[in-house]
Amino acid sequence: MKQTILKGLAAATIVAMTAAACGGGSSSAPTTPTPTTTMPPTTTTPPTTTVPPTTTVTDLATITIGANGSVSPSSVTITRGGRVTFVNNDSRSHDMASDPHPEHTTCTEINSVGFLNAGQSRTTTNLNTVRTCAYHDHNLPGNAGLKGTIVIQ
Repeated sequence: MKQTILKGLAAATIVAMTAAACGGGSSSAPTTPTPTTTMPPTTTTPPTTTVPPTTTVTDLATITIGANGSVSPSSVTITRGGRVTFVNNDSRSHDMASDPHPEHTTCTEINSVGFLNAGQSRTTTNLNTVRTCAYHDHNLPGNAGLKGTIVIQ
């Protein structure tokens, strides 16, 4: 019987030691994880560049007087030495001349176009000087639709 008591004591000791090892725990408060802040990646947008419309430079340009009694385009750009053809698609005559009115002395090469009947066309002499020339219809000098410029580069 002594042996049975010793075995029982040994078993009780083992159970007590196992419970002590597993149980109890610490009295400190549970830890809360520290939140982390994630920043979204920075993206850079390249600046927008506005490109002005391209001006076509040629040695021969055409200006049309339309049925509505206005020129199109109102401005053309040509190379030095180039020429400009005026085409009259209006039902009435027009007399195209250089500014200023009535002297027509700024770009006398335009004066070679002169009087155009309906359906007629005529070309300036060579525009050899780099400058901007304004023109108008001599018979209707106040009509803004019949005014324009020729840029010589």
